[in-house]
Amino acid sequence: MAEPPLDPQHTALLFFDTLKGGNYDRETRKLRAENQAFMASCVRIMEAARRLVLPVFYAQANHREDGADWASAMTDRIGRPRADRFGRSRIHPGSHAGSWEAEIVDELTPRPDDYRVYKHRYSAFHGTHLELSLRTAGASNVLLAGGATQSGIASTAYSGRDRDFNMVLLRDAIRTGDDEIQDYFMTHVFPRLGRVRTVDETVGLLEAGR
Repeated sequence: MAEPPLDPQHTALLFFDTLKGGNYDRETRKLRAENQAFMASCVRIMEAARRLVLPVFYAQANHREDGADWASAMTDRIGRPRADRFGRSRIHPGSHAGSWEAEIVDELTPRPDDYRVYKHRYSAFHGTHLELSLRTAGASNVLLAGGATQSGIASTAYSGRDRDFNMVLLRDAIRTGDDEIQDYFMTHVFPRLGRVRTVDETVGLLEAGR
């Protein structure tokens, strides 16, 4: 049975936290060597989205510098140190709104007509206008790229699936620093939430759906 194509008129591209702080070296302010293949894939899907006139969304961390909106949930494992703010222990996000670290990477510079979704938690849907804007744009399919695999990407994929969006996880345009985690999510988790495809496979499905 042939795989259903992707209609570009009903498909959106969502970049999750493709930020300088997570992808660039802080000293040279250039793309880290280990992120070059990942970023090249992101650029390829962005170029295809521009050519096929897909709406492009950027989910971008937008934390307050003073910590008033940092997450305070207690977890066994965190990637950031905790700090006391406003009488509670909170997770330092590593960047704040307006900082260099929170900027979108130069390789994926947004256009004025793109959508910026400023978020404060892992899921790009939580407390944002993402769902409303996707539906207003007529998108029922969401191509998901960015990082990190096991946190923001996974949370957004779960949230999108539960809102009845057809999620397409772009295998080579999603990153984490751990190959074992990457393989596990791509093999065992994401296939339950949507389709796992490479950028080239996804572009083929978009071309077939024109």
